[in-house]
Amino acid sequence: MNKTNALGGWCLNLTIWLAALLWLLPIMVALWVAIHPASDQASFSLFSPLTFDNFIKAWHAAPFARYFLNTTLLVLMIVLVQLILATMAAYALVRFKMKFSGVIFALILLQLMISPDVLILNNYKTIGAFGLRDTLTGIALPYFASAFAIFLLRQTFKSIPLVLEEAAIVEGASRFYILRKIYIPLAKPIYIAFALVSISFHWNDFLWPLVITDSVNVRPLTVGLQLFSAPEQGVQWALIGAATLMTTLPLLVLFLIFQRQFIQSFMRAGIR
Repeated sequence: MNKTNALGGWCLNLTIWLAALLWLLPIMVALWVAIHPASDQASFSLFSPLTFDNFIKAWHAAPFARYFLNTTLLVLMIVLVQLILATMAAYALVRFKMKFSGVIFALILLQLMISPDVLILNNYKTIGAFGLRDTLTGIALPYFASAFAIFLLRQTFKSIPLVLEEAAIVEGASRFYILRKIYIPLAKPIYIAFALVSISFHWNDFLWPLVITDSVNVRPLTVGLQLFSAPEQGVQWALIGAATLMTTLPLLVLFLIFQRQFIQSFMRAGIR
């Protein structure tokens, strides 16, 4: 029995390592292409000279400073509004006695079953009617309400003892004070985990920003990257690799910093 368990554990570890290698392979190829001259990119020689000129050329080939600023502002706007709206909605679903709270929560969860790409046409018409085309607000508006955030926070708020809130009410605390001083601090790991997921998704979002933007002033990184694959310029793999690494590096750094809170928070949310 012990041999069987050891063999099963070894096979599981091998599978995990293979999956990690498959995930890491495109990044390693992009890194190789980005730090080697164009003449040595296909040889994969260990003695090929290293260069960082591709990063410099990629940075100057497009207004990456503007793209980074647009993407950062866009992501921060979306995440901040999502957390505010989800916090209020989750608290209302948990603590307010509403006749159809279960039905309302089920309708909210329906959002998880609908792909955002299906709603692009309707969203485009709505944003155009509001006069928000080619603006950061127009890109962010369809994502302000997040059913996933409401679900996570609702599960967390349900686990907080009601006696804490009742004691605070007896002391004269308001609802917003209770929310700010009791619920939000206790749900901090969930906020961090969702923020990482939301940042990753909207940092890499491409189709909707491509449809709704027309100018460099509001263009995010993902849309700006298409410059390097334009047919009239030819495919410049060195610049593509360098630009890809520059755009993904902030996400990798964020995940490495908060990976423990990210994993633990989802484990806690899953067992409630």
